[in-house]
Amino acid sequence: MWKDLPLHPEQASTLAQPVDLLYLFLVAVSAFFALLISVLIVVFTAKYRKDRPNATSAHIEGSTLLEIVWTGIPLGLTMIMFGWGAVLFFQQARPPANALEFTVTGKQWMWKAQHPTGQREINDLHIPIGVPCRLTMTSEDVIHSYFIPAFRTKQDVVPGRYSQMWFEANKLGTYDLFCAEYCGTKHSQMIGKVTVLSQKDYEVWLAGGGSSETPAQAGERLFSALRCITCHNNTAGARGPDLAGKFGTEALLTSGAKVMIDAEYVRESILNPAAKTVNGFQVGLMPTYQGQVKEDDILALIAYLKTFGAAKAAASPATGNAAK
Repeated sequence: MWKDLPLHPEQASTLAQPVDLLYLFLVAVSAFFALLISVLIVVFTAKYRKDRPNATSAHIEGSTLLEIVWTGIPLGLTMIMFGWGAVLFFQQARPPANALEFTVTGKQWMWKAQHPTGQREINDLHIPIGVPCRLTMTSEDVIHSYFIPAFRTKQDVVPGRYSQMWFEANKLGTYDLFCAEYCGTKHSQMIGKVTVLSQKDYEVWLAGGGSSETPAQAGERLFSALRCITCHNNTAGARGPDLAGKFGTEALLTSGAKVMIDAEYVRESILNPAAKTVNGFQVGLMPTYQGQVKEDDILALIAYLKTFGAAKAAASPATGNAAK
């Protein structure tokens, strides 16, 4: 019920307090100027009203100092807002390098999450306290929005694209999870819970979550099941480029352009292989897997490619031949 939804949710992440401070500053500045302008309107209306219908107003010369003041003060305040907001935006957009990697898929009308160790949840997410968590998210159907009010984090989840968000919980407890983008008739029922556990309790929860392969292991299984290894290997005359250690590097395309081998590129290469073909390989040779793999499968393949041949990549410089 509405009584269970607080006007101001508790702060349960490291990002919550900075977001609230900026929000309160914006509200305070807006309230101050709204009150000031309202009072001045009333005062000036009373002071400079016409007593007689034919009365003329006195001539008032402008003031350069006044012009500078009422231009400089708002400019200074807006620049403070811009700078403060920009710093907070970059803080929210750049997850720490040591963050735990989760994947989240939105679907009418549920959230499907997978842990780095392979455990899966629906409309729930268990995380350890004091550990940065990074969520790589996509949608199977329409636009959704992953919103955790207590963490002050919200990110749209768009079909055909990958978005990310991160947070570090600093308070034990269970917190509401909502979809904040209208996504269909049962949008209001697309809700869940995020449970913050101590490190010990989180390990216990993982141990009781059932035996499951990690995303990278699932990706390796799919890589073999889909026969990707037939073309993508390091043998002479291979029909596809060797993918070992190439994730995160640049590839030279047949068009002469360069592209970063990231999650978006891998996804496009699986579903539309002819869009960006690596230089030195035949355009249109690789078949599309559109309709044969789900979003969860693509995320697993990406997780595998991130680890595929890591030792080899560390031992030798990356080359341009890298995906398709």
